[in-house]
Amino acid sequence: MIKNFNGILIVIICIIFSCNTKKPSANTVDNTFQLLDIDRSFSKLSEQKGIKFALIQFIDNKGVFLRPGTFPLIGGQALHYVSQLEDNSYMMTWEPRGGSVANSGELGYTYGVYSLKPNNKDTIFYGTYVSVWKKQADGNWKFVLESQNEGIE
Repeated sequence: MIKNFNGILIVIICIIFSCNTKKPSANTVDNTFQLLDIDRSFSKLSEQKGIKFALIQFIDNKGVFLRPGTFPLIGGQALHYVSQLEDNSYMMTWEPRGGSVANSGELGYTYGVYSLKPNNKDTIFYGTYVSVWKKQADGNWKFVLESQNEGIE
């Protein structure tokens, strides 16, 4: 009987601990809001100075781009890709819709909707994106992975 009681007690303790949902700390929530604001600043810089300039400011030196129809562009390849962009004929902006920062405060992600507006046209193309961010030694955030999906219906 004691053997069964110990087994039942262990099961009850496991259930109690597995049901314990921990709320995010205030620091994690603050870091998430900060990261969302940084992503908005990134978009604003793209609007003001072009996507090429903005990407160069915010990409980590080991950053990765995932683009349709190509292998991942990593580090130097990603920087070369950015340096070749011709962004004079369009404006790209985006609005983060959500994100989160790890409890450690070192990694986070944002996701949202982007718009691409060709100059001299009334058309706007929309898509979705996700960015993974890493906090740098100087306290600034840079993205380490960025991917987009074209088209929203």
